[in-house]
Amino acid sequence: YHGFDRLVIRGYLSTLSRPENIEYFFRTIKQVECISKETLRQRTDQYLSWLNAYTHNHEIPLVWAQKDVRKKDELTPLRTRMQREGRAGVYYVLKSMEQGPTFRIVNPKYPVEDPTWRIIAPQRSRYTHLYFYIIDDVLGPFSMRIGAYLPFYATYYLNGHDIIAPMLAAEGVRFRMRENAFVSVADPDALQTAADRIDPWHIQKRLDYWTFVLGPK
Repeated sequence: YHGFDRLVIRGYLSTLSRPENIEYFFRTIKQVECISKETLRQRTDQYLSWLNAYTHNHEIPLVWAQKDVRKKDELTPLRTRMQREGRAGVYYVLKSMEQGPTFRIVNPKYPVEDPTWRIIAPQRSRYTHLYFYIIDDVLGPFSMRIGAYLPFYATYYLNGHDIIAPMLAAEGVRFRMRENAFVSVADPDALQTAADRIDPWHIQKRLDYWTFVLGPK
């Protein structure tokens, strides 16, 4: 059969992706007179503070990634238990220091009329990235990475087989999977039909939902 396997989708807020967008957001919308690195940092601190409260209230593990430690060994039992119980939601959050796009604040090199004016320049630097491990009723198990610093870029990692499996189960088609691969299916035609039903709208509706729930507000 033909179908999607690994899917990597990138998400971003178009209104916060360029320096002029940042300048407009803070100076015009938020009425910040002088944009500083502390202004940008405040958004990160607010988001991480919310994350700590969210994981605590929902009893979700929140851990830093450790070098040479396979996260799969910790995730598999948690995911399997949730799937066996028929539950959906976030079951693990991993924090990792990684390179990503962001902005820096630079004082003008030459005098300008507005003493509060600052130059906002794009750059890449190391900062905290958050990996949310989720089980969705439609998409199955997938992970979402969000950079915890402006512009808060997101990346989604899905597997087409995990999207197809709930479709087959809902139709009562027997199948067997080994990790994320189908090794047998009672009705191959039903498998192909389910694979053909995967479309951008099918995926984006659920990603929009989880981004709204877990992303910075």
